Amino acid sequence: GYTPYSITISDKDGSVTLSDILVGEVWLCGGQSNMEMPLDGFGSCPVEGALEEVALSGRYRDKIRLVKIPKTGAETPQETVEGTWQVSSPETAGWFSAVGWHFAKMLNAVLDVPVGLVSCNWGGSAVESWLPKEVVYSYPENTLPSGQYASKREPGGWYHYHSPIIMYNGMLYPIRNYTLRGFLWYQGETNAGFPQFYAERLATMVKVWRDLWGQGELPFYEVELAPYIYGGDGTSGARIREAQRKAVELIPNSGIITTNDLAYPYEYDQIHPCKKKEVGQRLSYLALNQTYGMDYIPFEGPRFKDYEIRGNEIEISFYNDENGFSPWREIVGFEVAGEDRVFYPAEVRKGAGWKNLVVKSDKVPAPVAVRYCFRDFQIGNLTGRRGLPVVPFRTDNW
Repeated sequence: GYTPYSITISDKDGSVTLSDILVGEVWLCGGQSNMEMPLDGFGSCPVEGALEEVALSGRYRDKIRLVKIPKTGAETPQETVEGTWQVSSPETAGWFSAVGWHFAKMLNAVLDVPVGLVSCNWGGSAVESWLPKEVVYSYPENTLPSGQYASKREPGGWYHYHSPIIMYNGMLYPIRNYTLRGFLWYQGETNAGFPQFYAERLATMVKVWRDLWGQGELPFYEVELAPYIYGGDGTSGARIREAQRKAVELIPNSGIITTNDLAYPYEYDQIHPCKKKEVGQRLSYLALNQTYGMDYIPFEGPRFKDYEIRGNEIEISFYNDENGFSPWREIVGFEVAGEDRVFYPAEVRKGAGWKNLVVKSDKVPAPVAVRYCFRDFQIGNLTGRRGLPVVPFRTDNW
């Protein structure tokens, strides 16, 4: 552990001593329920490996601390909010954000400094919930997720957690003066019905947050939404994931991790998948690489670069493909389509230099487009360097 400090603040009227203080890296964990999800899990939604984490959490008493900002909605910006820093112990760790916990564990192990987590999230919240009034009310009502219309908002009602502005006012604004290293963000499920607006609004949110903190372009790291069946044509989840990546292109000093391999087949209708350890660790790899300058720690698997159609096959090239791919057999998740825009599962084989991939389907004699894991629920099994998953993509704009 590390030696806690005591700080005494004095003036002519007396003094106050603050004890058991650690100095280290502090990250805000924002978003909705998958970021909120504690090690103890939710009803019918366990976190894999959580019992061991909670049992051993006392080892991190002077290494990891967490403050949970209570769910507080307000129509106007508030100056204060309740919240107390908690030490890590079997009595407290169960309600720590599972993603945040595993992020902090890896960061602490690598950097050898204490890590503090500010857990500021609300299950079911939309990106608009974390924006100020003047921004949200400039958006047309029919572009907001269901329940966000001002006419439908009732304090304490079912849709209250969907309400725009209230979390910005009641939870985020009051902590704006707390110095942070950066933001972690796991959100988007509630916005899945409006992917066409998400990237721009998330970029706006990040700018607002950074201006609020006044610490420059604080790092902003996203979690790609895990596989889950949203309904409709089966691509709503894929389109919001695509919007998440477009947001990264709009936001300076930002990044995103891939999670298309972090669900079990039986979790197709479980929006809270149990694999949270890998999510937190991948966020830590991203932070270690981009924020702490450890560029020898990769954080992203192979990412689509280009493609070439050759008769009934399509050859695909990738960035981050230095060490090729794994596995070479029984690769799933690729689909090809012809001019009719109907996609069929594709066979996959290695291409030039063990790096490119070649895909085809006997049902598509003249392919024009290829997709990888571009569905609500498609678990990818293809990885690249050091086991990081291939990033989902598509070559069409249909």
